Amino acid sequence: MKKALALVAFFVIFSFLLLGVVQMRPFGEPENEDMDDYFLGDSQKRHEVNNVVTAVLFDYRGLDTLGEATILFAAVSGVLTVLRRFKDKEEGEK
Repeated sequence: MKKALALVAFFVIFSFLLLGVVQMRPFGEPENEDMDDYFLGDSQKRHEVNNVVTAVLFDYRGLDTLGEATILFAAVSGVLTVLRRFKDKEEGEK
């Protein structure tokens, strides 16, 4: 029974992976989207930056970027707190 279930799971995962590979576009030939043209044409006029990535990250997705930075800061603070507790316990044992 376990072998049959494993075989079914294998074929399901394999079929999803195969479907993804079949639907891939060749590298360097992305779909032409209107949004791409908007970002490329609008970034210098509206946001006065030459780098489109900067315009997207800090103007269009500013709150999202701020949220990601907050999550990273909280994760680093949590790891440092845990490591400090281990260090304090080790120093107390000596």
